[in-house]
Amino acid sequence: MNETMKAYVYKAGGGPEVIELTERQIPTVGSGEVLVKVEAFGLNRADVQQRKGVYPPPPGASDIPGLEVSGSIVAVGDAVTEWSVGTRVAALLASGGYAQYVNVPTELLIRIPDELSSVDAAALPEVSATVVSNLFIEGGLQEGQTILIHGGAGGIGSMAIQLAKAAGARVFVTASSAQKLAYCQQLGADEGINYREEDFEQRVKELTDGQGVNLILDVIGAKYLQGNINALAVDGRVVVIGLQGGTKAEMNLGVMLAKRARVIATTLRSRPLAQKSEIIKQTVARVMPLVDEGTLSINVSKVFEFSDLTSAHEYFDSGEHTGKIVVRV
Repeated sequence: MNETMKAYVYKAGGGPEVIELTERQIPTVGSGEVLVKVEAFGLNRADVQQRKGVYPPPPGASDIPGLEVSGSIVAVGDAVTEWSVGTRVAALLASGGYAQYVNVPTELLIRIPDELSSVDAAALPEVSATVVSNLFIEGGLQEGQTILIHGGAGGIGSMAIQLAKAAGARVFVTASSAQKLAYCQQLGADEGINYREEDFEQRVKELTDGQGVNLILDVIGAKYLQGNINALAVDGRVVVIGLQGGTKAEMNLGVMLAKRARVIATTLRSRPLAQKSEIIKQTVARVMPLVDEGTLSINVSKVFEFSDLTSAHEYFDSGEHTGKIVVRV
């Protein structure tokens, strides 16, 4: 095996023009790690935020971007017993995915069935781990409860609809057009709310006979904070995972007290390994049976080649995509 590999880095903060192809040493495999030869990787909003200079990698993480890969194991480190060379895997990363090889702690690996392509496998770890951690671990979603998912047609929303339905929840979504709402309903959403034409808070009250929803998954942030709280049922939870609508808002604590409501804000990337390990365990338990049954829509909308990463970022920036963008290595 060559000692060096090709990898992408950002030479500054900015647009897709800051993406640079470099040569790096192939990572050495530490104890409890495996070395994965990367076959494909997913492109995520976090990668774009990092490129713009507003979302640096966690301390100690590689400067190579990329939060999820698929490929096969080519080397195993000390104390690794349950994984072997040649096994096909997908992996959740803090960074390092935009490369031909990456080293991964075994706790963050997902075994991939033969029927699943490398491209589809690369689109799974980040979005499914995000959804599982926020719907079930943080949000406590139970069978028979009702959830409102903002931005239902996006990558996170698409996965959240399917996993919430699989768990026996009633699912409402917001989206910006009739076309996007129809797409959400194909994935299993029970009710769609066009936020450009309807007040989601009012619609939720109508749909729940004034009771409100048990859980809200929110990518908007400040702009929706009070509306979300108003739309909750007693003992309801809002899990905030994005700030597309700003970072600062006022809220009525009286309404929160009356409802015993909770607002939870989380990120995935910077969590310690022990927490990520638990998230991956629960992700495998909830997601892989649906993959094996062939009932999960992974929804890769466009695939780019490794040599064309700049175009993949330009396409992401255009805002035209639904679903996942994957780069084939």
